[in-house]
Amino acid sequence: MLISRRPLAAALRLSPLSPPLLLFFASASSSSSSPAAATSSSPRGCSAVRMDSGAIEQASTGSIWSTPSAEPRSISIGKEVFCNRSLNMRNITAVGFDMDYTLAQYKPETFEALAYHGTIEKLVKDLDYPEEDECKDCVCIFAVLHTTRGMPLVDDLEIALLTWEFDWKYMVRGLVLDKKRGNVLKMDRHKYVKVAYHGFRELAKEEKTAAYGSTLIRDSFDEPDYTLIDTLFSLGEAYLFAQLVDFMDSNPGKVPAGTDYPRMYRDVRSAIDLCHRDGTLKKMVAEDPARYINEDLAIVPMLEMIRKSGRSTFLVTNSLWDYTDVVMNYLCGPYTSDVGSGLNHKWLEYFDVVITGSSKPGFFHDDNRAGLFEVEPDSGKLLNADIQIGSPRSSHQHSKSLHKVYQGGNVGHLHRLLSIASSSQILYVGDHIYGDILRSKKVLGWRTMLVIPELEHEVKLLSESKATRKELRHLRMERDAIEDRVHRLEWSLKFEDLAENQRENLLSERDNLLQKREHVRRLHQETQRQHHQKFHNVWGQLMKTGFQNSRFAHQVERFACLYSSQVTNFGLYSPNKYYRPSEDYMPHEFDVLGL
Repeated sequence: MLISRRPLAAALRLSPLSPPLLLFFASASSSSSSPAAATSSSPRGCSAVRMDSGAIEQASTGSIWSTPSAEPRSISIGKEVFCNRSLNMRNITAVGFDMDYTLAQYKPETFEALAYHGTIEKLVKDLDYPEEDECKDCVCIFAVLHTTRGMPLVDDLEIALLTWEFDWKYMVRGLVLDKKRGNVLKMDRHKYVKVAYHGFRELAKEEKTAAYGSTLIRDSFDEPDYTLIDTLFSLGEAYLFAQLVDFMDSNPGKVPAGTDYPRMYRDVRSAIDLCHRDGTLKKMVAEDPARYINEDLAIVPMLEMIRKSGRSTFLVTNSLWDYTDVVMNYLCGPYTSDVGSGLNHKWLEYFDVVITGSSKPGFFHDDNRAGLFEVEPDSGKLLNADIQIGSPRSSHQHSKSLHKVYQGGNVGHLHRLLSIASSSQILYVGDHIYGDILRSKKVLGWRTMLVIPELEHEVKLLSESKATRKELRHLRMERDAIEDRVHRLEWSLKFEDLAENQRENLLSERDNLLQKREHVRRLHQETQRQHHQKFHNVWGQLMKTGFQNSRFAHQVERFACLYSSQVTNFGLYSPNKYYRPSEDYMPHEFDVLGL
């Protein structure tokens, strides 16, 4: 049965909020959907690339740069492509894409909640965490959450692990989990911890200093004691870890013997892996893609424009063929609801090469000896393709699938399939700093574009907060001026030969300045706190910690040549665009040039 995608999406948007996603594991027949999500974030110091001839407001309308229009068009700031490193598209001969959270933008309120509840199912059923009837006499996580967030404690709360819920807005990317201490951290680009929570309890400044600021050798914040939350897939994992930390602290006897924070994290990771291995999550998505994936009608026009410009296109995803086919068939349409009937694979027309099961980031190492297999789209059968690359077609191959769909392999295979020798000729678009961008940029020298869905919302908030940012700059300068004056007075009092009345006058002036400094300090801190809470009540701006760039922003700046809120924003610009960054500035230049 063929489903008309637009009416279905509209009907889903109008439907009420769905029941708890835990019910999905018993029945997959639900057809309601939550409203589309909007999260937060954006970086500093990188200029927006504005198009000379303009473009359109919404990529999701299906309109792109090449769409005929009699009216001048402009790109709204939330859909601009931002540039860190000069990139001339005329030098690019192939454009590649990741699938999950790049071409396929999942709805966090449904997809991530589905993964979250699936993980809890595995914890309870496979890893022996307490079920509902084992927790009648304990104060569970919801009581802790109510207390932590200033809400009244509910007496005799008998809610156990299986009834926990997922707040998909709470965690953000760029955080670091301290598995040893049970903490969730946000740090600046220099790896100084600025915000820290133990579970859902904020750590005092003294606790942060004791844990992360008083060691002889600075912590590198790397594995095995830490894990980075750099992908949207990881938000549910971080949230569940924080819940388990609070739960264990309040109920040490209600978790398996010998369990500590690192063990809990390992259990969460094991449960997540079980969810993905048994196919539960992907089966649910395959049965109702519109419930879990945002529709974007500009994907096909964007791919067609790239190919018409003379460039190759390719897809490299860690998902296997059966799931990739379902998702891409939905995104590129028309979507067939009967999964068992077989899909028409029309979407393959938009790609020169498709590699599934790529096992990124290992895929980006040429010395990776993983075998390459050709995939027969209709049957899913794997054929050894290592010896067939660049060779005549074997008799058992179908002409329409020749050198089209593969599984496994490495970057060397991909370069030979595309007949591309130079890595700088490839632009790769992905959502994961480590899995997609860092390795492809650092190891290969590919050109890169990072998709940051949170960016659109944060850029909008930034544009509304110009007056506040100006006020914060003024308060910082005022603090500096007062402190300089205090230091001058203290020096005079300590080292100069003063008459008694002079000393008394200077002491009085110093005391007044100290009071004024404290007033300005408190005003500055409160203004900055309120400013950041406009972006996120707990973690502030995604790309900032205080007035410093965050660790996440630093990674974006280092490894992403381009970044934008949606993959299809790329289609709002000419395929021959020369992307140029803003001029770099040193701190001394800001004052000299009046920036």
